[in-house]
Amino acid sequence: MAQPFELPILVEPGDIDELGHVNNVTYLRWVQDAAVAHWTAAAPAAEQARLFWIVLRHEIDYLHPAHLEDRLAAFTWVGTSTRLRFDRHTEIRRVPDGRVLARARTVWCPIDAATRKPTPVSAEVRARFSVPATSPESAPASDPY
Repeated sequence: MAQPFELPILVEPGDIDELGHVNNVTYLRWVQDAAVAHWTAAAPAAEQARLFWIVLRHEIDYLHPAHLEDRLAAFTWVGTSTRLRFDRHTEIRRVPDGRVLARARTVWCPIDAATRKPTPVSAEVRARFSVPATSPESAPASDPY
């Protein structure tokens, strides 16, 4: 597995809800932003032109609040994958103390840019972004998903 990709985040006024902390929907946007930034930074240009990604599922655990002007970072990496499903993990952390504020797991499916139908990825993309899927029983015990 490659090192997690890091996307810096500064909490802005539009991210804050009526409770005075970052709105839950904003975390979902950051998860999406981190995934797109990682793909754009690491995928070969030909694969970026050939593939789009659609979300099949999001799971987010909100652990601690973030507030206006907090300096955060989204760390994202791709875990296990099958032919057409890729588990992407994201942690939103507060930079000064490293505290994890939220954890997300998103299941993505690659689709062909021309046909808009699910399609397998190249061996290069698979090697660069994921680890092979195994049976659920062999998943690490520390993985909360």
